[in-house]
Amino acid sequence: MKKIAVDAMGGDNAPQALVEGVNQAIRDFDDIEIVLYGDETKIKDYLTATERVSIVHTEEKIDSDDEPARAIRRKKQASMVLAAKDVKAGDVDAMLSAGNTGALLAAGFFIVGRIKGVERPGLMSTLPTVDGRGYDMLDLGANAENTPEHLHQYALMGSYYAENVRGIQKPRVGLLNNGTEASKGDPLRKETYQLLSEDESIHFVGNVEARDLMDGVADVVVADGFTGNAVLKTMEGTAFGILKQLKQAIATGNWKAKLGAFLLKDRLKSLKQTLDFSDVGGAVLFGLQAPVVKTHGSSDAKAVYSTIRQVRTMLETDVIGKSVKELSKKD
Repeated sequence: MKKIAVDAMGGDNAPQALVEGVNQAIRDFDDIEIVLYGDETKIKDYLTATERVSIVHTEEKIDSDDEPARAIRRKKQASMVLAAKDVKAGDVDAMLSAGNTGALLAAGFFIVGRIKGVERPGLMSTLPTVDGRGYDMLDLGANAENTPEHLHQYALMGSYYAENVRGIQKPRVGLLNNGTEASKGDPLRKETYQLLSEDESIHFVGNVEARDLMDGVADVVVADGFTGNAVLKTMEGTAFGILKQLKQAIATGNWKAKLGAFLLKDRLKSLKQTLDFSDVGGAVLFGLQAPVVKTHGSSDAKAVYSTIRQVRTMLETDVIGKSVKELSKKD
């Protein structure tokens, strides 16, 4: 039985979205237990699952505007902190939160702890492609600066995840750069290219450009945290902007625009689903001793459910354990 901790008080829609996602997950998966951390009275307003669910009551929580490291130190009874401590103690196998991203990173680093040999855990998420396959990208912002060795480790960890959790055999690894030629980029990219080219355990396909990411040019894309976060925010903003412009064009258009929208309704729905991040789960803080996953702050019950499903798969395939073994060989 897999035991998953859920910070029920983090995020814009807490605790309702978190608890409703848990209700659905308990119905669909009979091999998991959920421990909810937060205000018991508020949680019970939405909790319908009666088996394999328990509550650790606390009224303290970390707010979105709290300074991350300080909040982890001072709010020792916060729902996120208690969940992380139980992961560290081995009382639960993994945790997820929709709360303060910086605080979750701090809780992962300082409470759960890094895998031996991993210098900088990275934030990884599965992002959409036009063919629906998606790709895993890291680092998405856990670190402002990285070394070539960090990016090499991200390539290894991303490959383990793509193979074990997403079922991709021999995943293609690409290095995000400003051109596809091997000679392109700054010293960080050039040195990383060399390291990845020399590692025969990785299926390295070379440099990839940001404009090609949604075309599925690689299964795993590695980048420094600053660049990865900028690309992620650009993609999110562009996707939301396109959908918003389409809605405005239809709403303000004449009868021809509305008729066209009606005829294209199924295709427009398919487009929205292609750009929807909620079905693939959350962002994994990879490089820690147990799965720690961040679901979006605005997550609804569907996104929470998808994240629980993702964590369940990570535990089932023991991707963290496999990462520990493989990285120890590289040490």
